[in-house]
Amino acid sequence: MSDRKRVCIIGAGPCGMAALRNFSQSALDVRPEVVCYEKQNTWGGLWNFTWLTGRWTNGDDDLRKYIKFNTVVRNVVYNDASQNFTVVSTDLKAGVSSTEVFSHVIVAVGIFNVPNKPHFDGIDTFEGRIMHSHDFRDAKEFKGQRVLVVGASYSAEDLAMQCLKFGAKSAICTWRTKPMGFKWPKGIEERPLLLRLDSNTAYFKDGSSAKVDAILLCTGYRYAFPFLEDRLRLQSGLTMYPDDLYKATLWLRSGGGRLFYMGLQDQYFSYTMFETEAIWTCRYIMGTIPGEPKSQAEMRADAENWVARRKELKGPHDDIDFQADFIADLSAAVGYKPEAKKVADMFHKWEHDKDADIVSYRDQSFQSVFTGTVAPTLKSTWWRAFDDSKEAFVKNIQPPDSKSRYATQSCPPMERH
Repeated sequence: MSDRKRVCIIGAGPCGMAALRNFSQSALDVRPEVVCYEKQNTWGGLWNFTWLTGRWTNGDDDLRKYIKFNTVVRNVVYNDASQNFTVVSTDLKAGVSSTEVFSHVIVAVGIFNVPNKPHFDGIDTFEGRIMHSHDFRDAKEFKGQRVLVVGASYSAEDLAMQCLKFGAKSAICTWRTKPMGFKWPKGIEERPLLLRLDSNTAYFKDGSSAKVDAILLCTGYRYAFPFLEDRLRLQSGLTMYPDDLYKATLWLRSGGGRLFYMGLQDQYFSYTMFETEAIWTCRYIMGTIPGEPKSQAEMRADAENWVARRKELKGPHDDIDFQADFIADLSAAVGYKPEAKKVADMFHKWEHDKDADIVSYRDQSFQSVFTGTVAPTLKSTWWRAFDDSKEAFVKNIQPPDSKSRYATQSCPPMERH
């Protein structure tokens, strides 16, 4: 293997694409050679909503030459003696496997590809439909039905509201640790943990029961990296800052400081965080970050400080400030200015708006921290808008000088999962 760095990126979702773009825009005389593997036939990952939009729009056609589509990575092994990685992949169309060697590996498969599906007694014989939020596409499918939503976080609140808005007869959200506690509209209620199912009857921890027609599992996701050898595989659960990662990105246990994970945190900032991690990772690999690399002891201490702070987080507002600080720390090292703390102020308001009224919080207007532009107002509220197409949105934009009582913007600052 030559001295030129050769980087393997696994996944062409927003994280992988951000890394590709940053490598391609490098001002170095000798750029690393980069190969990206993507198991789907196009980029975008979970954000590739071809069923709705026709095309994921945040890609860059100039980057296509770096990507091997329809190609799944089967095995990644770190070679201690030569300090590089052996990567085995399979072209799914041709059915042909190949082996290549890389100096660095970036794991960018995301955290929303392997749904967590808990088991409940009787669920195997439930007579209705069972769906994880990962596969949810159209709330109209549940019109007239009694929906049971298993979960008490962002997906649960969103799907319960979407289903009721589009005609579900009712929705019950069942919680394990604590209820969401919003001021729900008529038709949505919360009950303690689901214990078992008997035909189409659900039984809950408080002794109550209810007839249900469909079950939506809003139960999150789990890390899954079956292609990595055990010592390279992240083991912690989904969290705001995973264990054993320097800057929540560089794997500390093995891999010679050459294995990186991107986009693994529970997310508020999403794309902002992906871009920040991509810039940091690419520049770290290219050796252009002042003061890096640090010693193993220094990196371990830095990671442990973040993990210790993570363990003290008490709720969404703590989470927001924590992630804003993380992005500020990472971006400062590379001269990037994502204005994370200003954006955090919008997230705090977003959370307060939800607590005040779960029905209308999407109707609040926000101002760009970069351009100062205020989002356009709409003629009707989110609760009354039933067409999510771009064309319908454009028609619904309120003229700037209008005094309509529905002149509010249906757009929280950024969407969480």
